[in-house]
Amino acid sequence: PYDVDLNQILYFQVNLNSSDPNLVVFVDTCVASPDPGNVSPAYDLIRNGCPRDSSYRTYYSPYSHSARFKFSAFEFVSRRRLVYLQCELAVCRLGDYSSRCYRGCSRRFRRGAS
Repeated sequence: PYDVDLNQILYFQVNLNSSDPNLVVFVDTCVASPDPGNVSPAYDLIRNGCPRDSSYRTYYSPYSHSARFKFSAFEFVSRRRLVYLQCELAVCRLGDYSSRCYRGCSRRFRRGAS
């Protein structure tokens, strides 16, 4: 755990540990929650590659095996002191422009069955 101040900028880097140079990593979804094993209540920082928090920003990484991002620290209304971050990553072939890693923000809409 890290002690941070409210609105402090937090920087993250995720790394794929692989010897295959033809892989790229993409941050698809990151959800913050007050409990480590449960994402309810949850706060979406990024969902389906689309930023949901106004402070969320991605950064260029010179390495295909890394993804970098930042956001401002916050706390839940219930005043719980701990915030857990859970992220889903996509791993794709480098240069496969039809893959999830290269599509970026994917606004998936579901239709109701009538």
